[in-house]
Amino acid sequence: MAINRKLSFGHAKRVVVKVGSNVLTEDNGLNLKAIRSIARQICRLIDSGLEVILVSSGAMASGLKKIGLAARPDELPKRQAVAAIGQAGLMMEYEKAFGRYHRKVAQILLTSEDLSSRKRYLNARNTLCTLLSWKVVPIINENDTVWVEEIKLGDNDNLAAMITLLMDADLMVNLTDIDGLFTKDPRTYQDAELISTVSTISKETEKLAGDIPGALGTGGMISKIKAARKVNSAGVPMVIARGDLPNILLKLFAGQNHGTYFIPKKQKLASRKCWIAFSLKPKGIIKIDDGAVTALLKNGKSLLPSGIIAVQDDFGIGAPVEFQNRHNETLGIGLVNYSSTEIQKIMGLKSNHIKQVLGHKSYDEVIHRDNLAITAGGDV
Repeated sequence: MAINRKLSFGHAKRVVVKVGSNVLTEDNGLNLKAIRSIARQICRLIDSGLEVILVSSGAMASGLKKIGLAARPDELPKRQAVAAIGQAGLMMEYEKAFGRYHRKVAQILLTSEDLSSRKRYLNARNTLCTLLSWKVVPIINENDTVWVEEIKLGDNDNLAAMITLLMDADLMVNLTDIDGLFTKDPRTYQDAELISTVSTISKETEKLAGDIPGALGTGGMISKIKAARKVNSAGVPMVIARGDLPNILLKLFAGQNHGTYFIPKKQKLASRKCWIAFSLKPKGIIKIDDGAVTALLKNGKSLLPSGIIAVQDDFGIGAPVEFQNRHNETLGIGLVNYSSTEIQKIMGLKSNHIKQVLGHKSYDEVIHRDNLAITAGGDV
């Protein structure tokens, strides 16, 4: 296990570092000492040959201090206004911190729409690749000023996972205000023990994480576990570590064991399949029989109508749809060649009967394997 961890850090070329609001803030606003420390460490890593993308929280804390508010407002327009004000201050501090080491920074603000559209997804990737080629440090946050529930990414843990997959990063480092995943909440129980390595993220793992958001954060440990599940299923490792530990990034890349290391699947998911699996919101569900489960998970086959036993919700041709086994466990997501109405008519049938039932047959497969991404745990 330790070898896996050391290899992950030793062989990484491109890394996403996510820093939580509880690391970057203090009672009276931004923690400038922490910002300067993170900037210094990232510059050291870049000097060593790494490409580093930073996903940063902290806009809300910065905005609250500027406005003079004691707590985050409840009303959405006020929260968005505070974040807009704070984002400017946050970037100003980052620019000054990185400027000490003659590094330039670039601000990238995203919503889920930017990642669910294939064209915008690729455009964001190209922009980030250009910045990295120019040795500019991209600093990414969710575009809080314009989001509504339909386009919200959720939290910066999820955003960092999405960026990790978008950029084919080799590693994700999630810096928070505790040392990693514990057997109990270490803030409450003195006998809580740090879990150094997680090989499989199970329901028990999620139960251990609980839901403990900070005063300014939105995710808590459970969102970090979900982010780990996402990148691990695509073959990318993740580490949760304490962000205010002196030189934590440098220590991790020097091979020291800190935090909790999440072991990825052996097979890395291709970029397009990452987009299908994690950037698109499913429009419906297809349930499949045991034979289809084996064909998809073990044999790398396409999903044929013969293996389908049920269809839920209404969706059109080309829609992203989850496929589940008989036990309602989600196995993956794919882009369908037929609408939900058509699939209900042909499910359970052989492909050579599709034209007879529908009057046409555009494809033999309901989901072609090239448009199908497996997200279930385990190496398949």
